[in-house]
Amino acid sequence: MQYQINQCGILILAAGQSSRLGRPKQLLMYQGRSLVERVAETAIASGCNPIMVVLGSSAEETSSHLNKLGIHVLVNKQWQEGMASSIREGVKAMIGLDDHIDGIVILVCDQPHLEVNHIKALLQLQLQKDLPAAACRYAGILGTPALFHKSLFKKLDDLKGDVGAKKILSSLSEEIAVVEFEQGIFDIDTESDYERLLHEKKIVL
Repeated sequence: MQYQINQCGILILAAGQSSRLGRPKQLLMYQGRSLVERVAETAIASGCNPIMVVLGSSAEETSSHLNKLGIHVLVNKQWQEGMASSIREGVKAMIGLDDHIDGIVILVCDQPHLEVNHIKALLQLQLQKDLPAAACRYAGILGTPALFHKSLFKKLDDLKGDVGAKKILSSLSEEIAVVEFEQGIFDIDTESDYERLLHEKKIVL
């Protein structure tokens, strides 16, 4: 297979300042765990390796939620540039950990409905269709979680500013395996988003 992936790592982006929220969204509690813990544990359950979380704003406080999980934590000192810098630094660091990595799944920490089956579906569909990328689709948009074959690592490294992987996905046209993730549209940018999440699930913190 031209795009066969033998070793797939996971890169979790959690460096943002959450300026609209006014406090670190990474640390919001949901179902008894912080959002960053939830996504990290979901990544671990996928069986992918290595797993790396990229931190920036509130790095020290956020890393304390990850210490017990035994995954790699990278602090991106250029986090204020935007998401692109975290992707660039993360990809570079992951390849530095193991140069046999030939696939990377990119996750964000504020999709609370993400489950391990979404990650596994990306891996399975990419293998089945033999395409360089696989991505989730919600509200007609392709986005995270998204899987990139090593042939796209250079494109990830070329990202600049507050631009994420969606820019690459939109340029690939039909070279993407698509996994439907209707609830992926829900992310947390404001207090009202968070309150809506808690109300929908009727949970107790």
